[in-house]
Amino acid sequence: MTRTRVALLFGGRSSEHEISCATAGGVLGAIDRDRFEVVPVGITREGAFTLQDDETVRAFTLGDSLPELSDNGTRVRFPESAASREFAVRHLDGTTESLGEIDVAFPILHGPFGEDGTIQGMLEMLGLPYVGNGVLASALGMDKHFTKTVLRGAGIEVAPWVRVSRGELARDPGLREHRIPELGLPLFVKPARAGSSVGVSKVHAWDELDAALDLAFAEDHTVLIESAIVGREVECAVLQGREDGPTRVSVAGEIVFTGREFYDFDAKYRDAPGIELVCPADLAPAELERMQDIAARAFDAIGGRGLARVDFFFTGEQFVVNEINTMPGFTPISMFPACWLASGLSYPDLITELIELGLETPR
Repeated sequence: MTRTRVALLFGGRSSEHEISCATAGGVLGAIDRDRFEVVPVGITREGAFTLQDDETVRAFTLGDSLPELSDNGTRVRFPESAASREFAVRHLDGTTESLGEIDVAFPILHGPFGEDGTIQGMLEMLGLPYVGNGVLASALGMDKHFTKTVLRGAGIEVAPWVRVSRGELARDPGLREHRIPELGLPLFVKPARAGSSVGVSKVHAWDELDAALDLAFAEDHTVLIESAIVGREVECAVLQGREDGPTRVSVAGEIVFTGREFYDFDAKYRDAPGIELVCPADLAPAELERMQDIAARAFDAIGGRGLARVDFFFTGEQFVVNEINTMPGFTPISMFPACWLASGLSYPDLITELIELGLETPR
């Protein structure tokens, strides 16, 4: 049987570089090698596209030391036009070798320059099928302000927020005097375009706001200030329907806090104490059905394709969407595959499903 050739794109220039590398290790360790031949293309922090060793990347895992790509000097060359799908690699000695034709790209990049529509736009210009969301959905999902704007327009409940830049804060005294105080305390301060809780702070007193803004502005030039919603943090995984069928939604998972303020980077990826991930979450059947319906509506509202994870606050009466992640954490222990596993879809089968969706989705 001829195997489908997959270019696995990982690493990248964002602050989530290491998480993407760990995801690549999980995917390479679980992908069905009888069906798929993988070409691992690692993107360094400087943006160099390098050919990486399969066995080396397969050993990437989350732990005390997070994995990071080193520049091995190779340079992967993408097709020169949409008339070809042939990739090549230039080696350190200057020689160039064909890598053969690629059937589909699998970008498992998190954050800017990968999850935000940039790599998706390049792949579309080349006419290369790829896994996951398209340019618009990726860009919308990356920018929390515009995600909320679209969801609110679709009648989906989101937390009250204010979007600010440093210039706006300096020019408009009404932001500090009225609009931000109206959100109340506590509140969250987040970079508009970042993930994995990088640059996020929970503010309990107004004298903490400036430090929180500085931390968020270090990641992006626009920042969201949001009202903190009191409720359970629950989330579910979403898959595009097959052949234009309805969007599919998994059972729910829950982040249970046992001594931590919020689900920060250390809790997500360094196994810091104070957080427990529970899947499936303890929800009544009617509650789960309502949550799944909202998740599907949110995915459809941004024009979602492939996959997403929709995060909620559940107050006991209503589900408030926190974020949509268009390339959620995808390591074997992440909530996205865990929710699908609890729904009857194994990690290897989930990888296969995503690749097949990428091949069949028109762009």
